[in-house]
Amino acid sequence: AYKRFSELLPKEERENACSVRLPKSQILTLPELRANPFRHRICQVFSTSEYGDDSMSFEDFLDMLSVFSDSATSDVKSHYAFRIFDFDDDGTLSRKDLEKLVNCLTGQGEESQLSNAEMEQLIQNILEESDIDKDGTINLSEFQHIVSRSPDFARCGGLQR
Repeated sequence: AYKRFSELLPKEERENACSVRLPKSQILTLPELRANPFRHRICQVFSTSEYGDDSMSFEDFLDMLSVFSDSATSDVKSHYAFRIFDFDDDGTLSRKDLEKLVNCLTGQGEESQLSNAEMEQLIQNILEESDIDKDGTINLSEFQHIVSRSPDFARCGGLQR
């Protein structure tokens, strides 16, 4: 992990890799993130930068790699998947979060974008299946309940496309 992190840094900064922040532009060059539709959100969730630039310290980078590793538990993966899908960081997956999630998965091009009616029907179906307390949002425990019933989530890591 240290080697991968330091290789993404400019040569003159590699000796101080533990005290340097890796710019988001470099993080996005990782093969694991390059094609991930949530790559920008992943950087936001794992970055502890106080400047809002989504740069990562070595510790941030380690946290990200550990969540994506095969040895991470389903609970850890689902917790971070929930945070990644919670675009407005309010602790619930609202209709707006679900719409952004669907758009990330389907792409936002003309040919792949859902119509308003299709989007509404899909979100309604998701909420009917997942919103146990019927409050119009999905909280972490509801999300983890759905994930626990999905063997594909645990098998493919939940965060990989």
